[in-house]
Amino acid sequence: MKTALKKNNLEFLLHIGIWILVYTLPFLIFWKNGDTDLPNKLLHHGGIVLSLLAIFYSNYFYLIEEFLFNKRLNNYFLYNILLIVLLGVGVHIWNEYIIPQGINHLPKPGISQSISFFFRDIISLIMVAGLSVALKTTGKWYRLEADRQEEDKKRTEAELLTLRQQINPHFLFNTLNNIYALIEISPEKAQTTVHELSKLMRYVLYENSGETVALNKEITFLDNYIKLMKIRLTDEVEIVFENKIPMENNWQITPMLFISLVENAFKHGVSPTHKSFIHIVFDFLDNNKLSCSIENSYFPKNDSDLAGSGIGLENLKRRLEILYPDRHEFHSGELSGIYYSRIIVPLLTN
Repeated sequence: MKTALKKNNLEFLLHIGIWILVYTLPFLIFWKNGDTDLPNKLLHHGGIVLSLLAIFYSNYFYLIEEFLFNKRLNNYFLYNILLIVLLGVGVHIWNEYIIPQGINHLPKPGISQSISFFFRDIISLIMVAGLSVALKTTGKWYRLEADRQEEDKKRTEAELLTLRQQINPHFLFNTLNNIYALIEISPEKAQTTVHELSKLMRYVLYENSGETVALNKEITFLDNYIKLMKIRLTDEVEIVFENKIPMENNWQITPMLFISLVENAFKHGVSPTHKSFIHIVFDFLDNNKLSCSIENSYFPKNDSDLAGSGIGLENLKRRLEILYPDRHEFHSGELSGIYYSRIIVPLLTN
């Protein structure tokens, strides 16, 4: 509200300044010392400026809103024609019959010259009416554009919130599947997993509520998640988590940005009957960019495996498009039985 009031006050002062300039500019340009006709010229020019004010603000505050923007064009042009003719006649009467009385008389112009002056004033009024339309239309366009951008921003924020809310149950769903698989094999490990899961959920619920989170906290969360997933794995699975970024830093990152890729690596990269591997590397690139690269053996699940429902990667791609438009890289695919994925995003400083 304060911003709108400040804007209105600024617009008001700007209008006053422009009209003062319109009134005084001819005298500033053509000023002559000892000009005996100055009172006549002040009154003459004052009448013209008043007529311009009348046509400008009649359009600006009423006619354009009431008729032009409501597509009542016939009414708009009719009222403008009547107003312009009346103001033109008024200016002509003011200049021809009122100004000379009681003031230094100027010689009256001839009929042809009076007609020329009359049409000159009419053209000036038409141009000012057009200027009023241009300014009002431009102002409305800017307001509509600002409203549209605000709506887009709100819609994007709502979509991001929905995407982030999808991550939590998706992450929890996959982790609970792992705990379920452990219950029959090793109840003790299942209990340990539940305890570790509580630590992860504390981060998910309380640490990542903002738009960004400290990078070292995000990497620690991923490290804890990997340790949790390793509980149920055998020595036949090689897990490498390499963090080349100094933990003492003030960089910020979007929370829960990499968890979908790590989840997919464990989902599709581990086989109970074959040697498997998962390699995860975080690295710092030039221009303050973060690289997350993941390679894993590839054992695609069949259609009956509904763990995760496949929403993780689509969620990730959409978040990257919204949060880092034209500022991120994301590659993924399978080659010779190895699945790879890589994200490069800019880092923010706190």
